[in-house]
Amino acid sequence: MVKRIGVLALQGDFAEHKKAIQGVGAEAVEVRLPHQLTGLDGLIIPGGESTTLRKLADMYGLMEPLRAFAQKHPTWGTCAGAIMLAKEVMGQAAHLGVMDISVQRNAFGRQIDSFVTTLHIEGESYEAVFIRAPLIVAVGAGVEILATLDDGRIVAAQQGHLLATSFHPELTDDLGFHRRFLKMIERYDYAQP
Repeated sequence: MVKRIGVLALQGDFAEHKKAIQGVGAEAVEVRLPHQLTGLDGLIIPGGESTTLRKLADMYGLMEPLRAFAQKHPTWGTCAGAIMLAKEVMGQAAHLGVMDISVQRNAFGRQIDSFVTTLHIEGESYEAVFIRAPLIVAVGAGVEILATLDDGRIVAAQQGHLLATSFHPELTDDLGFHRRFLKMIERYDYAQP
């Protein structure tokens, strides 16, 4: 059965995620209103600007529905999406606060400081684009660190059905991380009673 994966489509690079989702054989659904979360198997909160995402989510009545969805369904936050998921955001109030990670916004500098690198997770290699990326500065006891940079800085983590990445896999031709998320969804569905 084809999985239905939503992409929060308020702001940011949701179109690239939508294309990647389709590329891994799932159905991509743009989410702008609470009722569009119904029937989804998973959700991606894309990169963009976390403060703007929050304002728009508040405006469209999405904050509580997003929080409720993420508490029960596979949800992946990339860049600003990771900030949205975090329980702690250094120097400001948390947004959804569902994932036991602390993040620092714009930890890698400005747009001009953007870079691309290869990350290695469980024997797989992934191309990762960092643009004004947040850093995962700490993780709670139930959070698995998936990837770090060579200097040990955390850039990907998973807590059960929640996934956070500091980088933008959707801005490359590498569909590996989207495949990983789809497998997460399939495992999660299988594990549910």
